[in-house]
Amino acid sequence: MKNEIFDRPFSLKVYLLIIIALSWPFQIAYAFLGEAFRPLLLISMIMVAVGTYIAGKFVFRDGFENAGWRWGKPRHYVYVFGLALFLWAFPRIVEQLLGIYEAPQDISITTIIAEFLFSFTITLIPAFSEEFGWRGYLLPRLFTRYSTRYALTLHGFITWVWHLPVLVVMGMQMGTQISGNPLVSVSLVMIVSLVPTIMHAVVFAYIWSSTQSLAVSTVYHSAFDEVRDTLEGSVGLGPLSQNWQMLILTVLGIALLWKAKWRKTANSA
Repeated sequence: MKNEIFDRPFSLKVYLLIIIALSWPFQIAYAFLGEAFRPLLLISMIMVAVGTYIAGKFVFRDGFENAGWRWGKPRHYVYVFGLALFLWAFPRIVEQLLGIYEAPQDISITTIIAEFLFSFTITLIPAFSEEFGWRGYLLPRLFTRYSTRYALTLHGFITWVWHLPVLVVMGMQMGTQISGNPLVSVSLVMIVSLVPTIMHAVVFAYIWSSTQSLAVSTVYHSAFDEVRDTLEGSVGLGPLSQNWQMLILTVLGIALLWKAKWRKTANSA
């Protein structure tokens, strides 16, 4: 394996400044403009890749050789699709069977699958953009500076911080819906989302590390987002569905953080 030569010292502060400057305006615009402008969130995700390319190509000049340019194996895609379904579809089926949360009667499985395939395809590029930035570029550089567990936790915390504008919007909407104090609801959303978001980043990192493939982690990212969004927009998500994935990802992330063996860079294809 050819070692990367860092022409200039990588600066985490500079890297995050570039990413936030390019991507947050779109998240903030979405916050003001509303749900009709949800595509702005996809643009914000793409800006992570744009900022990463600028950083790696022109600012630090450390390149992207070992970011994970492999396709992975067919079974890897089966596993990550299965995980996305287990996190979202499984608890929704349980809710339906137990009568906890009934689906509308006029929704067909064919329609749900068609909607998922369309949105999944559209989301692949934004999903790749985040995976390229957080896993393919940032995480290996954190591994060179910190212990494995600290690097993984820090990279997860950074992804949580990156989502802050959206989390603030979610908190404000929650406060409006329940006629509560927006400050309290925003704080609650931020606190509740912190650990699951960090541990989910660890799961993303393990998928990237174990498969040596940005493609596989990208497919998981898109599948996770679009299984959730498709179900929410069609049959709805009940209380079990909304909390199941946070519990499972937190437990799985902690287990991986504690026991997994990590490859700290991805070999070139």
